[in-house]
Amino acid sequence: MAWKNLKQRSLGDALLIDHEALQELDGVHGLIDWSRLEQLLINIHSSTRGEKAWPPLMMLKALLLQSWYKLSDPALEKQLARDLLFRRFVGLDITESIPDHSTFWRFRQQLERRALMEPLLQEINDQLIEQGLYIKSGGVSIVDASVIEAKQCRPNKTKSGESTQDPDADWNVKRGSDGKRKSTYGFKAHLSVDEDGLIKATDFTSGSVHDSNCFTDLLEGDESAVYADSAYQSQKHADWLSQQGIGNRLTKRAYRNRPLTAEDRLFNRTHSGVRSTVERVFGVLKLHYGMAKARYLGINRNRTRFQLMCVAHNIKRGRSIQRASCA
Repeated sequence: MAWKNLKQRSLGDALLIDHEALQELDGVHGLIDWSRLEQLLINIHSSTRGEKAWPPLMMLKALLLQSWYKLSDPALEKQLARDLLFRRFVGLDITESIPDHSTFWRFRQQLERRALMEPLLQEINDQLIEQGLYIKSGGVSIVDASVIEAKQCRPNKTKSGESTQDPDADWNVKRGSDGKRKSTYGFKAHLSVDEDGLIKATDFTSGSVHDSNCFTDLLEGDESAVYADSAYQSQKHADWLSQQGIGNRLTKRAYRNRPLTAEDRLFNRTHSGVRSTVERVFGVLKLHYGMAKARYLGINRNRTRFQLMCVAHNIKRGRSIQRASCA
């Protein structure tokens, strides 16, 4: 099926009174060369047969708005119907109809099936590198993981005796700062970020997977140094970092009959400020993007949602760095 033509503006759009409230996302929109993203989406709905489909780039922009404003699919549909700011960002004329919530669902599944989220994140990062907003050469990686509660996390049973919990999720047990053990049924999001809080790489697993299992997969191998908490500390990782010529900034940990030395404690304090950057990124994703709670059943759907959040985060973060550099 072909794509609908949304490039022509109607008389109704021409009669709109411009207002600064409608320009709030213009800076974000102007940061990205959207035609390059469109090339990655070129094969979605590319058939010449059938009814004309919504342009994939418009759909991607809508899902970015969904992440920024923490909306469900039905809420995104309603917001596009009544919000001029949303229509301006995605390029929808005020006389144009809008996709329904099931269309967003199906488009997200297309992104999942075609494994397009990693290339989209890489394209955004490449554009930020070209603009000097993301310094890749000789940079550092800061690695951490955070638990996401499953949509159906309570251990209830149906009338037939089957569990209502998400079968792709699993239990994560960790000890909090107060010393108490906390159990969460869900997934685990893994991130590698740079010193400016830009996301470099992601992974998404069930909650039972240990943080350290995804460590090397999140690294590029040419960093000047890697920061992570004590969960990632092991001889295997120390050897790998040494072989790659990467500075080891993993938090030192105490073992039975081998407490931390004064030198170890100084090392941890010295590098804790840098390591906290990834915790701030997770805080933003949980507070402003709704990452703390899974919205869908199944690991693949929630992985795609998380990756969309990461793409949306880097666009907004890149815009913040751009504004700061121009101040």
